[in-house]
Amino acid sequence: MMVACCAGLPFAANAQPYPAKPVKVVVPYPAGSTPDIVARTLANKLQSALGQPFVVENRTGAGGNIGADAVAKSAPDGYTLLVAINGPVAVNKYLYKDLPFDPDRDLLPISLLASSPQMLVAIPSIGVESFKEFIEYARRNPGRLSYASVGAGSASHLTMELLKSDARIFVVHIPYRGFPPAVTDMLAGNVQAMFAIIPAVLPHVKAGKLRALAVTGLKRSALALDVPSVAELGYPQLESLAWIGLLAPAGTPQEVLQRLSAETVRGMRSQDTQDALGKQGFDVVAGSPAEFSSWIRSESAKWSKVIRQSGATPD
Repeated sequence: MMVACCAGLPFAANAQPYPAKPVKVVVPYPAGSTPDIVARTLANKLQSALGQPFVVENRTGAGGNIGADAVAKSAPDGYTLLVAINGPVAVNKYLYKDLPFDPDRDLLPISLLASSPQMLVAIPSIGVESFKEFIEYARRNPGRLSYASVGAGSASHLTMELLKSDARIFVVHIPYRGFPPAVTDMLAGNVQAMFAIIPAVLPHVKAGKLRALAVTGLKRSALALDVPSVAELGYPQLESLAWIGLLAPAGTPQEVLQRLSAETVRGMRSQDTQDALGKQGFDVVAGSPAEFSSWIRSESAKWSKVIRQSGATPD
């Protein structure tokens, strides 16, 4: 009888409901970045709902590839998750020659969490007052302007590459590890322009330290009604969203994915979460794994074309 009871112990342990121990949430960008803010907001909701700690770990570098690769190679048991932007999830496979993982094969979408339009800003010292003047200045001074991005493959990177291609301008790309260092360097005058989510730069616009030139929506943003949209400026193809999603290693059990998906949607759609992320300029999306998969395919198709046509590189 004792042998029989002992033999049943592993089964009993394995039968424990998920999660039975702390869960690691990897963010491949620095603390204080927008993916980090969204990840910590979600982690608090999941921790409250599921009764185990959801611990955020920042693993930066290589346009998000280092953290994404770590998750892709983790045990597919639901105890290591990824919160990332479009770069490592949908775009970097077209930018990097030797990506150490295949996002389509190695990662499973759980939910698109949030999205946001961007704002094109420039430092006042270059003397441009409008989007049109920025284009004209860049054409007169090829290679003399540089722009910051939050990393290779990010919306801030590829939106500028699309503008460079369409407007026939040459601006040098300077990638950073997230918004905080990018904005800091821009305020110091080390780079001259940037596409950024609106709340990341709006206080500096209001203080006169940066100049807002356009927002990447088909209509103006409620956060900055005095700034024209790319559509009204004659560049509707520049419509682009910065977005953040939740993923797990391929092979994660369906029952675990389903529970994470259900609690993610519930937590993200709560009023306090929508209010908190709304202040960061993000619209909560929180949909199904199938909807997120469809979104990734759409984004991959759009931006792979931009990369081919513009010749964009990680640097």
